[in-house]
Amino acid sequence: MKAPVSWIREHVDLPADVTTDDLARRLTALGLKLEAIERPGEQVTGPLVVGRVLSADPEPQKNGKTINWCAVDVGDANGTGEPQGIVCGAHNFGVDDLVVVVLPGAVLPGDFAIAARKTYGHVSAGMICSAAELGLPAESFGSADGIVVLPAGAGEPGQDARGLLGLDEEVIEFEINPDRAYALSLRGVARDAALAYDLPASAFHDPCLREVPPADDAGHPVRVEDEVGCPVFVARTVSGIDPTAPTPTFMARRLALAGMRSVSVAVDVTNYVMLETGRPIHGYDADRLTGTVGVRRAREGERLTTLDGTVRALATDDLVVVDDSGIIGLGGVMGGQTTEMSATTTRVLVESAHWDATSMFRTGRRHKITSEAGKRNERGVDPTICEAAADRVVELLTTYAGGTAEPGVTVVGKAPQAPPITMARDLAARVTGMDVDETTAATHLRAVGCEVADGAGVLSVVPPPWRPDLTDPYDLVEEVARVVGYDTVPSVLPTPPAGRGLTRGQRLRRRVGRALAGAGHVEVITFPFLGQVDLDRLGLPADDERRTVLRLANPLSAERPAMSTTLLPGVLETVARNLGRGATDLAIFETGTVTLPGGGGPTPIHGVDHRPTPEQVAALDAALPRQPLHLAVAMTGRREREGWWGPGRVADWSDAVASVRTVADALGLELVARAAQRAPWHPGRCAELLIGSTSVGHAGELHPRVCRDLGLPARTVAAEVDLDVLLAHAVDVVPAPVLSDFPVAKEDVALLVDDTVPSADVADALRRGAGELLESLRLFDVYTGEQVGEGKRSLAFALRFRAPDRTLTEQETGAARDAAVAVATAECGAVQR
Repeated sequence: MKAPVSWIREHVDLPADVTTDDLARRLTALGLKLEAIERPGEQVTGPLVVGRVLSADPEPQKNGKTINWCAVDVGDANGTGEPQGIVCGAHNFGVDDLVVVVLPGAVLPGDFAIAARKTYGHVSAGMICSAAELGLPAESFGSADGIVVLPAGAGEPGQDARGLLGLDEEVIEFEINPDRAYALSLRGVARDAALAYDLPASAFHDPCLREVPPADDAGHPVRVEDEVGCPVFVARTVSGIDPTAPTPTFMARRLALAGMRSVSVAVDVTNYVMLETGRPIHGYDADRLTGTVGVRRAREGERLTTLDGTVRALATDDLVVVDDSGIIGLGGVMGGQTTEMSATTTRVLVESAHWDATSMFRTGRRHKITSEAGKRNERGVDPTICEAAADRVVELLTTYAGGTAEPGVTVVGKAPQAPPITMARDLAARVTGMDVDETTAATHLRAVGCEVADGAGVLSVVPPPWRPDLTDPYDLVEEVARVVGYDTVPSVLPTPPAGRGLTRGQRLRRRVGRALAGAGHVEVITFPFLGQVDLDRLGLPADDERRTVLRLANPLSAERPAMSTTLLPGVLETVARNLGRGATDLAIFETGTVTLPGGGGPTPIHGVDHRPTPEQVAALDAALPRQPLHLAVAMTGRREREGWWGPGRVADWSDAVASVRTVADALGLELVARAAQRAPWHPGRCAELLIGSTSVGHAGELHPRVCRDLGLPARTVAAEVDLDVLLAHAVDVVPAPVLSDFPVAKEDVALLVDDTVPSADVADALRRGAGELLESLRLFDVYTGEQVGEGKRSLAFALRFRAPDRTLTEQETGAARDAAVAVATAECGAVQR
């Protein structure tokens, strides 16, 4: 909403020393948020004056153009008092006309400096200006082209022209919240301005407080079939309008400053009254109307060609205006072409009607129509000012368009009354925390237009008709707070309960993050959405459970309309994005929930008028999909950098496993890895990770096809595990390692096994067979070749034994070693080499 300050002052007696900046600040504090302050005059600097044309001699040129060599009286503005010689190419002015002259030394919009220069054989000392050259809408001065010709008597030669052009005007643009539709008018802004400066009621001049003629039976007949959709319909007729009459300069200028284009005097008057009062007005060419004007709901199959030339198929919920010929407009949204005012309209039927806000909103959205009238009607307009707004239109049409008000005033219906709201006397103080007694609360509510009556321990409040947003006691508390001042609301921090600290889950999740960060990984956060293309790029088979997704009714992106069932698409996309920006060595991780739809059935919908029962809460929980916490890791490039110490090392599948082992170690868990096959990993370089017999996820090298489709380097590695399972098995306090004072005993064994036997199974057998003396076990070599035979491989393990209370003998370590080999032989078919 753009509000010229002079127009605001027309409706409220603000103190003379109030600046535009201070006014904007105070109105913002009342909830009318400042968007911008516009000062058109700032674009024009230097001498800009009124001039009187003394002569204008046409001079044809060789290029076929005719220019005027003018002598213009600019008074003493040029320092000499002599006429100013100016070359002008426009022809819409004559001798004795008052024009706008910019003299040398001035600068026009676009950083256009004015200087005396020779052109067409003359020295032109200045310029006679058009509206466009001044950065003004041409319609504001009654001419779509040519220079600005001021009305006779508008000023004297040499007088500063800024005030005459509105260049000294200041405009405040507000961002109006949907619940404050009253502020989409100068009436509403001026009322809040009076409130902001605590002015008496007499300082606010309500444009709708006017004597209006009483309703009678002599007006145009109107029939309203839907009184809920249209509670009030007022019709007035003005005849004898001069369609060629120019829009008054002040009106066209104010419309332009408010962001509206001047069209014709009849259309401009309706727009002007809408901006002034907030009541949308529609004008019909009365000579095109046939019979009674009516309001009803549209019927199945009906169509209407609206003012914008669009043929619209109407819905049965649309409110329409009709006459005996059919539908002539979408009520409160847009008129129809058959009865629109044109350049030949001399008789206008003025419609000022109140429309149901919900119907207006639905109709506007259904037909994708955005209009100034619809914007106000769908938010709620004062229903009591229909007669006053129509009378204001009639007044302006008779004053500036030469029209005559026909006898007869049609008023159908009655403005609905807002029901009273019961409010506890101390509610404002309890909600806001401010020291606001009941007397102060009642005073402030009356200041915003409410009627307040005392009751038994409560206040009975009737909201003003221009505030349909006030419907419950807490709306009234907000009104009290904004008048008292939001800046006075005390800032009180809640007192946290003592001794609780972090939950177990929070402590463990932080432990996981610290462990991965310490291992050189960087944490990322991605959007929890995916699409079918993301799952296809991972190479997931058609029956993979991760393809069962929960689709969103209103997704942020059409490409990713479902909740993620895996973190890998987001993490791998992050890797590809960083690679594209020059980062070649990456190790990242993300912790986040995934959504796994189950068979819980549809979610039950309960009302908001009562607290749900425990059974209802349980049913709601049962219908929700599982959302376990997952951990995803991805690495590419060098895991160890090269340098003077030697060559670096590229990340491989074992680094993905090691990352998850790092997390397991931090949680006090022992992780087992065994060969597996699962998309999107390489079939021969994928490990399933287990705690005991419970699978927690997979890690390894990505399939080459996945790397290609995602734009990743070959052999990029990744891991994804169910972090909830890891946290459930985690040790709250990881015990410190016990260090022995006695030396370690080293034993190495090489075992020959079938190449189908997982090395993890062999290691597990050795560990169980070695007993309590085994301190560590590590696979340090894998050999395949002619010496071991086809289908076989040699696994070499380093076993380290230590006792806490003595030095082990060769017999003890040898027995432990042999026992370990025996178990591996029995369970895995291993043969010691």
